Amino acid sequence: QYLIVAYDAQDKDAPKRRLEAREAHLALIAKYKAAGHMKMGAALLDEGGAMVGSTLIVDFDTEEALESWLDEEPYLLQKVWEDVQITPCKIAPSFVNG
Repeated sequence: QYLIVAYDAQDKDAPKRRLEAREAHLALIAKYKAAGHMKMGAALLDEGGAMVGSTLIVDFDTEEALESWLDEEPYLLQKVWEDVQITPCKIAPSFVNG
C-alpha cells in the first residue's frame, strides 16, 4: 500500500488543466477502484477551500503495478500534479474492518 500526496502546479493555467483532466482522472480512479487498488482519496484544500492537490491511499502488489497506474494518470500526463510524494504505508486493520 502507498500514500500518495500530490500537489498541483502553481502556474496560472493549472486550475484549467485540472478541470480539463478531471473527467478522465475520475474514470481511471473508478477503473482502479473496481479492481481493488484505490482505497481512499481526498482533495487537498487551501485556507479558502480551493483545491490545491490530492491525496490517495492505493494498494498495488508491486512498485511496477503502481508505476503502471501513474504512467496513465491524467493528472500527471496533463501536468496537473507537480509535486508527487509516494510513501509505502499500511492501513491499520481497525480502519479496514471498522
